[in-house]
Amino acid sequence: MVASYQSFGRVVPPTERAIPAAEAIVRLQTGEAGDRSLAAFGNGRSYGDSCHNQTGTLIDMRTMNRILDFDPATGVLRAEAGVLLSDIIDRVVPHGWFPAVVPGTRFVTLGGAIANDIHGKNHHRRGSFGCHVTGFSLLRSDGAIVNCSPEANGGLFAATIGGLGLTGLILTATIRLMKVAADVVERVERFDRIGDYFDRAEEADAQNEYAVAWIDQLAGGRGLLLTANHADVAGQTKAAGSRLGVPFQPPVNLLSKPFLRLFNMAYFHGKGRSAAPRRSGYQGFFFPLDGVGNWNRLYGPKGLLQHQSVIPFDTARDAVPGLLAAATQSGHGSFLTVLKRFGSIASPGMLSFPRPGYTLTLDFPNAGEATLALMNTLDRITLEAGGGVNAYKDARMPPETFAASYPRWAELEALRDPAFMTDFWRRTAMRLRPGIPNLQAAE
Repeated sequence: MVASYQSFGRVVPPTERAIPAAEAIVRLQTGEAGDRSLAAFGNGRSYGDSCHNQTGTLIDMRTMNRILDFDPATGVLRAEAGVLLSDIIDRVVPHGWFPAVVPGTRFVTLGGAIANDIHGKNHHRRGSFGCHVTGFSLLRSDGAIVNCSPEANGGLFAATIGGLGLTGLILTATIRLMKVAADVVERVERFDRIGDYFDRAEEADAQNEYAVAWIDQLAGGRGLLLTANHADVAGQTKAAGSRLGVPFQPPVNLLSKPFLRLFNMAYFHGKGRSAAPRRSGYQGFFFPLDGVGNWNRLYGPKGLLQHQSVIPFDTARDAVPGLLAAATQSGHGSFLTVLKRFGSIASPGMLSFPRPGYTLTLDFPNAGEATLALMNTLDRITLEAGGGVNAYKDARMPPETFAASYPRWAELEALRDPAFMTDFWRRTAMRLRPGIPNLQAAE
């Protein structure tokens, strides 16, 4: 069981009401979902309120955590929706397989990876997580278990991938893995201007499986371009546990601007001290912060707000520096500033966040109204550039920002299971709904 039904940003209050997955399944199968709306809760790694349901009931999925089948010859794996990505990795790495797409933490559930259609550092090669889902079973509130795939029930398949958990309860899913050694050979190159990154980004994608840039937001956009490819032979076979941790909540934000300046300087000169290729275990490259337990507590008791945008190629060279400048001019410092290039591989999901362009991630300690004002400014710059804002990283975007970021939202609303609702959907899509005819009524 999950000890706390809180999202990773810790900005919105935790949901108090939850039932085990087994109980929820019985209720749904017998047509007794109850008067309160339902929402699945995985491992709480979404940053905002897409996994919250303050006026309803959460379904604790972590008890549905079995790997049901894995074929080492084909790399096809079927598992229950509550299994963690870390458990899948531990199972398949010794056989020479690895997930085709991983986010920045391995502590997400399989169902959450599908519902958010997560992306990684290799979108230009592999697309989003949904591109590697071959099918899943979906329990609807009328008691029906619907088997969804690109060939069967394709509408629900597309609505569920990236659908934020609103089409029903994912019970099991089947995914295709990638036949590679888990370890990578990494290269790190410094750049002094954000324009230098843009000059190198397309070539970096063409030559490497993985490419991502770390940006020093407080130093005018200098940074490090990190590229990697899987090693030729297997090495590390299991990720190490958390060696460090933040055992309690500090009473103040520890990531002040003076600290960030020192940290960024040390990281820029330390991580970027050599451009020579070096072998790295998969945890160090893909999941570096997983080695620090409860690191989100460093942002202080008010939590953190993250803004992730995607900007089209033709406007990114102006808009991305504009986003960085807006953060600096507001007096905010971003601890983790990451810039990546999305490719042209389309997701099967209708509300998937990745699309061709550049994606910038900024996160800030929550300082109340000043931080919210900055987030609105970042929204404006993003939308004026023709881009969109990531829903599962959000805790505050206005409905209009959501509608502009996801023009197919009404198609998902038409396929939403009437028993499922989240705080995110309630404050965005459902406020837009009165202008959309012939959709299911809000609760």
